[in-house]
Amino acid sequence: MQQVPGQPTDTTRATTTANVFRLRTVVLDAGHGGKDRGCAGQSAREADVSLKIVLELGRQIEENMPEVRVIYTRKTDEFVELADRAGIANKHNADLFISVHCNAGPSAARGTEVWTMGAHKTEANLATAKRENAVILQEDNYKERYAGFDPSSPQSHILFSLYQSAHIDNSLRFAAKVDHEFRTSVGRPSRGVKQAGFLVLWKSTMPSVLIEAGFLTNPTEERYLNDKAGQTYMASGIYRAFRKYKQELEAGSAGN
Repeated sequence: MQQVPGQPTDTTRATTTANVFRLRTVVLDAGHGGKDRGCAGQSAREADVSLKIVLELGRQIEENMPEVRVIYTRKTDEFVELADRAGIANKHNADLFISVHCNAGPSAARGTEVWTMGAHKTEANLATAKRENAVILQEDNYKERYAGFDPSSPQSHILFSLYQSAHIDNSLRFAAKVDHEFRTSVGRPSRGVKQAGFLVLWKSTMPSVLIEAGFLTNPTEERYLNDKAGQTYMASGIYRAFRKYKQELEAGSAGN
């Protein structure tokens, strides 16, 4: 794994005096918000569903892991620019960044997806990244702020995806745990762990994932995701993955 100059590695961040890793800060990002409603089903809006899942996830972490500081990019229905979301995580020297979204597609499309930064392997992966990245069109001066990135251009995504995070290994490790929990403990259909060039993950200097909780354009999934019980189940799956990821990293650090 290539180290990016000036970035701390996963094993040097948040250490104690004994040089043992502790996962102390997590940033939770509810996708979209405010003037950006995201995708929609018959009644549910992505901005609202993602916020409810994130708030429930944060509540579970705060209640069960008081030693972990939980930072939110938003706790209300407000618009936060993509670069500012990563900026919040960087400012707080977070150990993990989790961004929650909902998906859109044909009415038969179903299942969860967990994404990390990387090169897209299929046109479908590219389409998902283009949809999420199109949010920047609602921001002022987006061309200057995102180095001329064009969210409608496949070439921009190809070049952009060549940026390799110093934390890709742990991003994939956490993503795999989330996907496992969704498939087993939550019982959701899974579309797997995938990679593409997401602007919201681009400037984060820590392990980071983007979670697509399901398709609001599928009536069955919309009902599930728009229901408080479904939102709690989704949050619980992410929480269990977070707990296992934290325990695994800290145990491995203590054993070194």
